[in-house]
Amino acid sequence: MSERFRILIAKPGLDGHDRGAKVIARALRDAGMEVIYAGLRQTPEMIVEAALQEDVDGVGLSILSGAHMTLIPRVVHGLREAGLEHVKLFVGGIIPDEDVPALEALGVSGIFGPGASTEVITEFVRQRLAGS
Repeated sequence: MSERFRILIAKPGLDGHDRGAKVIARALRDAGMEVIYAGLRQTPEMIVEAALQEDVDGVGLSILSGAHMTLIPRVVHGLREAGLEHVKLFVGGIIPDEDVPALEALGVSGIFGPGASTEVITEFVRQRLAGS
């Protein structure tokens, strides 16, 4: 891979379970990407600020709390307001099928549910970012 992508992984909201986020961060790092892990209990504003400060190509959010329809739109709008429309956003966690179209309409690049393999996610992120 000629380009080294920078990815921010974050856990928005009050959800305290970050094992999945850490697994994805490690898989992306093992695939040659530079990964910044923002940690637990991030507000959408904190995530946008970190994306801006770290000059990332992509942001991955892990949400298990059910607050995805509140938190993700705030991140999307914050990225746009910060001039980061080019940053690809992907989401993993518990996202009901009926919410997927609305999130895609907002501009979420990829949505991964429980059981999605790290290989599939890594390849998706690489292809999506290479196509930017």
